[in-house]
Formats: sequence, structure tokens, C-alpha cells
Amino acid sequence: MAQDKIIVRGAREHNLKNITVEIPRNKMVVITGISGSGKSSLAFDTIYAEGQRRYVESLSAYARQFLGQMEKPDVDQIEGLSPAISIDQRGASHNPRSTVGTVTEIYDYLRLLYARIGVPHCPQCGREVTKQSAQQIVDAVLAMPPGTRFQVLAPLVQDRKGHHQAIFEDVRKAGFVRVRVDGSVHDVDEEIELDRYKMHTIEAVVDRLVIPDSSSPQSSFSTRLTDSIETALQLGDGVVIINDVSLDPPQDVLYSEHLACPVCGISLAEIEPRTFSFNSPHGACPECQGLGTRMELDPELVVPNPDQSLEEGTIEAWNIRDHKGVYWQQLEAVCDHYDIPIDIPWRKLNQANSTSFCTEAAMSAFTYTTAAETDAAASTPVASRG
Repeated sequence: MAQDKIIVRGAREHNLKNITVEIPRNKMVVITGISGSGKSSLAFDTIYAEGQRRYVESLSAYARQFLGQMEKPDVDQIEGLSPAISIDQRGASHNPRSTVGTVTEIYDYLRLLYARIGVPHCPQCGREVTKQSAQQIVDAVLAMPPGTRFQVLAPLVQDRKGHHQAIFEDVRKAGFVRVRVDGSVHDVDEEIELDRYKMHTIEAVVDRLVIPDSSSPQSSFSTRLTDSIETALQLGDGVVIINDVSLDPPQDVLYSEHLACPVCGISLAEIEPRTFSFNSPHGACPECQGLGTRMELDPELVVPNPDQSLEEGTIEAWNIRDHKGVYWQQLEAVCDHYDIPIDIPWRKLNQANSTSFCTEAAMSAFTYTTAAETDAAASTPVASRG
């Protein structure tokens, strides 16, 4: 039975004088006291050190050689202790890429754990994403009940518009005699007319088989099934569909040689520790680069008074009333490039002009500000620089 408290008996680490204390679990506990009273000795050098030492000792000898082994603290007994993490007593970092997980290094253990035992799922439909060899697919089909009638299908087109006559011609030239179009099986010699403006799904029927019973020879059937599966995988770019027609209605089972979702068509790379790192391009969100926030332009802050024209100084951040300054020259160049009139109120400009102007203005302001700061820093004497 799990204990509801941590019991420390006879702690003598550093300046602790044979301290015995009980700390409740699953609660926030604050250790307070005057300087030198042993707060850090109890929290870090006794409780954390013993928890970390016990955790490392539970690992294999191979794993322990990569981790620092902590010395056993001077304490008689500690009960109810779990593996522990700690944040050192130092100034907190304001770097957004520094979190509790990275500071305590528990994030490295979690990334390794997820990479080794994690099961990938499709980010769109949520289905489990796996990859199987041709032999594993054959074994899965052979495990079906005897007498099961099924078709081996190779997917060619998945929810695409068009009449797809070239696909039917390629199937005919490859020697296949049947195709399944939108769930219905047709002979390739038929006149198959499709609405080019509707979505269509086309699969080539590679083979039609029946699972034999135990009294029938299995070797010839297994050989034929293997050949059909391999042909379908090659034709379907690593994906094969087993259509069980014994059921009512018939049911499809999809198998894939790749780590990909055969339904959504999303391919995934092999999961590894860097896949779970928000500090790595391989794991960070492409939208926010792993920071959780995005910098976006707010046109209302750039132009607080839309009733003014550009010539009247509607850009709040720039003092463009001076028509001889560099900002006014930049403004004229931008307006001339985008054919934007500067003598009419801002709200009368169309959306395309105002949006492109705001973007250009913000980038120009940043460029000029950065250049000005660089020039100022370069002209500052070295002795007086911060």
C-alpha cells in the first residue's frame, strides 16, 4: 500500500542535527527557516539525493554508466520516497526554451521513453500508425477463418477528381481484369464513365481468394497469397487492401509497409528522441517554432486613426509629417510600388493595399530601426559601451 507521507529519520547531512520529520505526499510543502538552519540540506542533500540515488540504482549497469551516481546521504532511514527531480537554487532563466523539464533534465528521460515505447498515431484521424512486412501481412490474412472469401486490392486513386481513363488503361496493360471504383467492381474492358468533377477512389483487383480449411493443401495457397500481396504492395506504393466479401456489408482492412496512415495518406518519420524536442527542427511546431506563440501584425496598432490619410501622418509609429525625412521617402517608395494613393483617408483604401502596406511598413520600420541602432553602436567609443 502506498504511503501518504515521506518519513525522514536521523538526518545528519551537513549542519542537520539528527533531524526526524514527516512530509505529506501529493501536497505542496514549503521548508522555511533562518539562514543556516538546514533547509537546503534537508530538501536537496538528503531527500532529493536519496530519491535520485535509488532511481539510478534501479537502472541497468549499462544505463548507470551514463548517469552521475550520487553519494548516500547521512541519514538513518527514509520511507515513502519516490524518484525525485529538483531545480537548483539559481536565477530563473527568462529563455522561453527553458522549462521545468529541461532544467531538471527529466525532459531527456521522457523523450527517450516516448521514442522507445511510443506508438505513433495519425494526427488527423487518430488511427494507430504501423508498418508491416509482406510476410506479416500474409500471416495476418492466413489467420482469417477458413472459408473466408476476400479480394486483394491495390489502391491507385484515393478521393481524387477526374475521369481517370489513363488509370484504367494502365491497369488493362498491366494484365489485371477487374477494378473497384467507388466500392463497385467492374471489368476493365467495360466502358467506365466517371464524373470528372466528383471524388473517386479506384483500386485494382489483384486476386480473389478463399481461405482453405485444414484438409486442403496450405503451401500452394500460401505461395499464391504471398505473390498477390507483394504484387499489390508494389502496385499500391506499399499499401494493400484486403476486402472481406464474406461479411455483410463487405469490410476493408488496410495494411502498409510504411509508417503511414493508409486512410489519410500521411507519412511519418521513425520516432526518435529528437521527434519530441521542441528545441529541434525535427520536433518543433512549424508554426511557432516550438515556443507556443507567434508574432503577428495588428493593423489597428499601426494605423490607429483610419480617417487620416498617409500624407497626414496616419502611421502612429512614424513621424512622417516631415516630408524630407527618411521615413517619408520610404513611405513614398512603398506607395509608388503598390499604387497606393497617399492623399485619401486610410479607411477608403481597399483591403489588399492596406494589408500589403502594413506588412511592408512594419518590415521597413524594423529594418531602419535595426540599422540605426547598429550605426549608433558602431559610433560609440569602445570604453563607454555597456
